[in-house]
Amino acid sequence: MMKKLFKPFLGIFFWFLSSSSVMAVVDTCGDGIKTAVGCVPIEVNKFIAWLLSWLFGVAGGIAFVLMVFGFIMLGTSSGDEKKAAGAKETITSAITGLLVSIFAVFILKLIAVNILQIPGLN
Repeated sequence: MMKKLFKPFLGIFFWFLSSSSVMAVVDTCGDGIKTAVGCVPIEVNKFIAWLLSWLFGVAGGIAFVLMVFGFIMLGTSSGDEKKAAGAKETITSAITGLLVSIFAVFILKLIAVNILQIPGLN
């Protein structure tokens, strides 16, 4: 069942990443593959760094959208305490998620680079 759900998602993901509709045509850009989202590195260390920067960028964007949504909910609550409490909870959750993702980057750099000295994650 999971394979049936995962295959279309994987196909859509690679369609999104490819700059052309034909996957057989590979256009390289330096040491990576040119895609719609930029040059995706081929080497594992560089790919992980590229992927982490994209993931944390998406997390920051989602947190921003949730904060804006929470502020709009708070502004339109018109004095209803339940709506205002829900809006405050949304804003607090967005800020907490943003802080968790920022500290995750810090902890990853601290453990992987400074303590374990894994090459390629600088």
